Amino acid sequence: MNPMNRRSVVMAFAATAAAVLVPAAFAEDRDSGEYRILQARYGTAERNVDVTERLKELARADQSFHIENTTLGVDPDRGRKKTLRIFARGRNGQTQVFEYHEHDVLDGSRFTGWSGGRWGDSNYRGSWGDRGDAGQYRIQQALYGTSRRNVDVTERLRELARSDTSFRLANELFGTDPAQGRVKTLRIYARGPGGSSKTFEYREGSVIDGSQFVGWGRGDWGQDGRRGGWGR
Repeated sequence: MNPMNRRSVVMAFAATAAAVLVPAAFAEDRDSGEYRILQARYGTAERNVDVTERLKELARADQSFHIENTTLGVDPDRGRKKTLRIFARGRNGQTQVFEYHEHDVLDGSRFTGWSGGRWGDSNYRGSWGDRGDAGQYRIQQALYGTSRRNVDVTERLRELARSDTSFRLANELFGTDPAQGRVKTLRIYARGPGGSSKTFEYREGSVIDGSQFVGWGRGDWGQDGRRGGWGR
């Protein structure tokens, strides 16, 4: 083979190798996100369905797409705006929830193994209101009322946490009015980093956001036996 032909063969081989290797490299970069998906749910707080398997199909077909009923193949709550919630675990082992509203564009580049659909945990049992473990404080007990008249509402607070992340404080939520005619307060007693204790106060009518509490949406807290009174 003369030198010119040999050079042509080498260049053709190099071009072919680049065509094969470059997409593979892009695919590897594309799957190098920081979070691994555990589960995906679509709908509203009242009506939502597991769409993990459908999301896998979409991930394998494209990098990004619009969140639509037609895209996910279901409309779990007709007439209302839906949300896609993706529950994922980070490299530090903590879970986090990512929210995408109807018509938003979902880009899967932040998720590990996205395009290969190599994710999803059949043993994960997160609920719609689960906001992950990103909070710093674990709830021990919750009391509602005044310093003289108050009741333990830890169990009821668990139920509320499982159904939504935030809500407005009112007597109706707890099904009781321990001090009629007076403004009530919800006191949440929690343990923070290093074992330090902290009390959170929410006056009647204020909004409670559970994102600062560990495991809020799962309700796996308030079971350590604390039986303290109203005082700090």
